[in-house]
Amino acid sequence: MSDEFKKHPIPPQDPEKGEVDVAHQAIVTPDLNETAISNDQNKNAPSKEVTVAIPAVKPPPKPTHKVSRWIRWRLWFNMYRRFFVLSFGLNMIGLVLAASGHWPYAVTYTGAIVVANFNVAILMRNEVFGRFLYWIINACFAKWPPLWFRLGCTSVLQVIDHIAHFCFSEGLMCFAKHLGGIHSGCALSGVAWLLFKVVWNFRHMKVSHDAVLVMGVFTNIAVMVSALSAFPWVRNNHHNVFERHHRFVGWIGLIFTWVFVILGNTYEPSTRTWNLNGLDLIRSQDFWFTVGMTVFVALPWFFVREVPVDIELPSNKVAIIRFKRGMQQGLLARISRSSIMEYHAFGIVSEGPHAKYHYLIAGVQGDFTRSLVENPPKTLWTRELKFAGVSNTSTLYKRGIRVCTGTGIGAALSTCLQSPYWYLIWIGSNQEKTFGPTISGLIKKHIEPERLMLWDSKARGGRPDTMKIVKEAYEYWNAEVVFLTSNYIGNTEIMQGCTEAGIPCFGTLWDF
Repeated sequence: MSDEFKKHPIPPQDPEKGEVDVAHQAIVTPDLNETAISNDQNKNAPSKEVTVAIPAVKPPPKPTHKVSRWIRWRLWFNMYRRFFVLSFGLNMIGLVLAASGHWPYAVTYTGAIVVANFNVAILMRNEVFGRFLYWIINACFAKWPPLWFRLGCTSVLQVIDHIAHFCFSEGLMCFAKHLGGIHSGCALSGVAWLLFKVVWNFRHMKVSHDAVLVMGVFTNIAVMVSALSAFPWVRNNHHNVFERHHRFVGWIGLIFTWVFVILGNTYEPSTRTWNLNGLDLIRSQDFWFTVGMTVFVALPWFFVREVPVDIELPSNKVAIIRFKRGMQQGLLARISRSSIMEYHAFGIVSEGPHAKYHYLIAGVQGDFTRSLVENPPKTLWTRELKFAGVSNTSTLYKRGIRVCTGTGIGAALSTCLQSPYWYLIWIGSNQEKTFGPTISGLIKKHIEPERLMLWDSKARGGRPDTMKIVKEAYEYWNAEVVFLTSNYIGNTEIMQGCTEAGIPCFGTLWDF
């Protein structure tokens, strides 16, 4: 740890204005010779005052640092891609065995394998299932298991919401959750198995009914369009195209799947007759897997409500959306101006589950967020059951660092508001003026100076050496983990730096 950080591990702040004074002022910091970093630390422990002078000069350019290929490979081949390779690879092995005649079961029950893959894919994206997994992990494994086990839990859960869109930029970021690898792997596998089944039906069209053949083609087209629309390039560059096709064509694909399953299980190829008593249908694996798909698709929509909102516009760059009732930390909310179209996800800022309000911070980046500033609505549609983000696993750790830039504060702030064991590093430009009194007031009220670093890049003449700050804060705070919400460049830089330094870090994932 540098001598400078020992003297002032946090930027000096004016206690009245909450602003950075880059010229000269007193800094209150904990006495590092005391046991201030123990788990049972009293956050009101005695502190000592040190007066320093900080010149208002532009920091020198950061030296370029190239990390090893091994570090870059470890970050690229994350848990998301490992799950994808595992789920897709196993399915492709099975498909090859079936096509080569070495797995007769798969040929006989191809339909069941198709809908089973789709069933798992949809389950991995189900918000109710995700919240249940987070609740189980947080309730059973908070703080007591070895650190490597808790980090593994976070890494696995991080995959669940990999496609959970976090409105931080126009190209929506995928907030790190890795079970999305299973979602993607099983979904593509289901498409491949369905194509195999349709081809098999056409190869044996003499004993197949025309209706079964036609519905097989329609179902294949629908699921292919839904899958292709979710490819990373489409998601990140044409979000509305992705959402409309992935959702609505996916629903059409579900309807076609029902028709295909019913026709396939009521037609008897051996006698070329229809068996309409329904017994064969309800005894089939396809039927029950399709029931599961339907339940998992429909369940989150039962929680959609139109609710009143108040919108604060502290600047033309940000809208602060206020909702009634408090929330636990680490949750995200989907909002829309309509009941079924164009939902956008934002991190929730709340003082706690029993607070009167919770807030969303919407940075003006695209058409939707711009409309919140130019034409503030009185009501918005939202899902009352919120989905969990990686910050929700902060309860697993004894102490941690939360790093964010700009509007990433929306996903980070609740963790530090609700726990005295988390240190906040927020890098932005003129934060109090840009984000307004509500957000600044929450920070002043709940986060003590000794666990807060606000870096105003406008007042300080540029961005800091973020990795240096993170390393020194990690040592000073005796942290176990770092959670990061930043843009692509910042995320890459810090993730690489933390991995190289041996600091456990979870950040934003991009899969393009």
